[in-house]
Amino acid sequence: MIEGLVAIGAGLAVGLAGIGAGKAEAVIGSSAVKVMAEQERFFGKGLLMTVIPESIAIFGLVVAVVLLFIF
Repeated sequence: MIEGLVAIGAGLAVGLAGIGAGKAEAVIGSSAVKVMAEQERFFGKGLLMTVIPESIAIFGLVVAVVLLFIF
């Protein structure tokens, strides 16, 4: 019984973190492209800001792996 609940929790951790990261990347990515189209000197900052939300999805994956191996 507990293994099923752990699997559901792990799936929710990965899924919800992925959805949150995707929404954040969509907003930040579109804004970064608009800024870079006007001023090319912001390319590095725009790229960095686009990559940062991906860490949220990685943290969700880490939580899921920890859940699956602890229980």
